[in-house]
Amino acid sequence: MKIQLPDDLRIFLACGQTDMRKSIDGLTAMISLTYKLDPFQHALFLFCGRRKDRMKAILWEGDGFLLLYKRLENGSFQWPRTTDEAREITPQQYRWLIEGLSIDQKKVIQEVHSKNVL
Repeated sequence: MKIQLPDDLRIFLACGQTDMRKSIDGLTAMISLTYKLDPFQHALFLFCGRRKDRMKAILWEGDGFLLLYKRLENGSFQWPRTTDEAREITPQQYRWLIEGLSIDQKKVIQEVHSKNVL
């Protein structure tokens, strides 16, 4: 899902594995009941199956839900499996995930804000 996301869109990742047979109703129920989040907010909700080669995403568009599905032909997503929580991630972490990288990079060069130059 290398689509251009709006800058103000929040992104939530459902840690752990999700039953990929769930459709829009099942995934929105999970968002509401399990994670106590509002599926109608301006947010993209990401889900991954047991094999980590498929991802589903749900997005409310104002008049209905958009269901996105991606299946990798080679490789797998580096999906966090440690807890059963919804974790908010940044657009950068989303790009890392889509590119096959971990969302928890060990070494990231930090941005420097205003520094004195001699």
